[in-house]
Amino acid sequence: MPPRKIYFNGIDGTTGNYLMEPQTIKAVAKAARHDRPDRKRLRQAPRGATRGLPFNVDPSDVAKAGWGVVFHKAESADVKKKLEALLEHRRKTVTDATRLKVLDYESGETTREWLNRHEVDAGTVTPSKVPYYLLVIGSPDKVPFSFTQDLDAEYAVGRLSFDTPGDYEQYVASLTSYERASSIKNGKEAVFFGTRHDFDAATQLSADYLVRPLATEAFEDGKPVSESVGFRSTSTVGAKATREALRGILSGKPGSAPPSLLFTATHGVGFALGDERQRPTQGALVCQDWPAVGQISDGHYLSAAQVPDDARLSGLVAIFFACYGAGTPRYDRFWRGERKGPPQIATEPFVAALPRKLLAHPSGGALACIGHVERAWGSGIVNADAGPQLQLWQSLVGRILSGQPIGLALKDMNERYASLSVTLTGYLDQEAETEKPIEDYKLAETWLDRNDAGGYILLGDPAGRLRTADLVGT
Repeated sequence: MPPRKIYFNGIDGTTGNYLMEPQTIKAVAKAARHDRPDRKRLRQAPRGATRGLPFNVDPSDVAKAGWGVVFHKAESADVKKKLEALLEHRRKTVTDATRLKVLDYESGETTREWLNRHEVDAGTVTPSKVPYYLLVIGSPDKVPFSFTQDLDAEYAVGRLSFDTPGDYEQYVASLTSYERASSIKNGKEAVFFGTRHDFDAATQLSADYLVRPLATEAFEDGKPVSESVGFRSTSTVGAKATREALRGILSGKPGSAPPSLLFTATHGVGFALGDERQRPTQGALVCQDWPAVGQISDGHYLSAAQVPDDARLSGLVAIFFACYGAGTPRYDRFWRGERKGPPQIATEPFVAALPRKLLAHPSGGALACIGHVERAWGSGIVNADAGPQLQLWQSLVGRILSGQPIGLALKDMNERYASLSVTLTGYLDQEAETEKPIEDYKLAETWLDRNDAGGYILLGDPAGRLRTADLVGT
């Protein structure tokens, strides 16, 4: 049976209440029907799940697929200078100069306009014009989240957005050091961390149908997905998933190799427009310490400020299933009723502080962080018609642990976004043309699933990958 209500992740950092109360299926369907600005974007999105590289180019082969960096036209010379070391490093892999590009972005361009300006159309990837692997540099107020999210439906896209040129330099130094090192300190271990509160349906859903199954449920060969590619699987779920436990995972155990992957599923903290805590804290991970709905303090979550100074992050890929875990847009993508437009939730869009801290940590930054822009929805875990949907997450984790480029690891999520965009457009057009309404729960779930899949972004170089053959325990 379809659920009566949809539960949303996200906790108000001031009140401890939900950022949005559970909504009825009817209310969500009504929001989808009034989603006029998003409907315009739907029609600009790629018409189908496609990775349009030439037939003889393996997408995992960065040298053939190509690599490029995208700067806003007004990006500072200091920031561009800090990326020169990465460009030089990538030239050693992408030896064909026509497949390594420095591209620019002009304010206001849609994804298709940008591609057309570079002589490429949707559905066709031509590495000598626009490389398949693209690293977008700069704040989302200059290069919008929507540009990279739509581009990611066909390309392997990552983003870096830091407050200072020095942070870009630190990330580049950490990445290139990891890729050049004669030996690697990380172990073949994947850590799964998930909160589960007796009073909270959202974390019960993510713990029972996402974190625990990812860590322990048999994959195609009868083993959990991490073990199927030769990694140890460690899980911290429920009562043990405290903030100190998470800090301990980031610091590592003395005498042991730090993990190569960290997957977390928690609520994310959110703050109101104008709150001075929003930019430094939004998207912080609410841990098991959170005592009840209606109560909250900064001791209940892990923010950038609480990342240990001795954190061992080099060579780590972190995945955050949490509201605002990767960033916050200027406007809320979820609104209800007859509103003329979405409410503003931030003065400017921004990348979350926690992943920025992990990527540019002074002791060595993480390889990449994957997280959500805006709210994360549980409907991406369990489908009302089809039941639990674990394979998408198994593919994401499995691709990363098998050593594929991290940008390619998001392939299934991005293709799901493109496919659901087509389905949603068809539903809305069908209602307009036939005046026969689609069932509320089908429309609501498709809309939420589509927004959810499109909300995941990669922070870091999409061509980065785990050195699986060199990890401790190989």
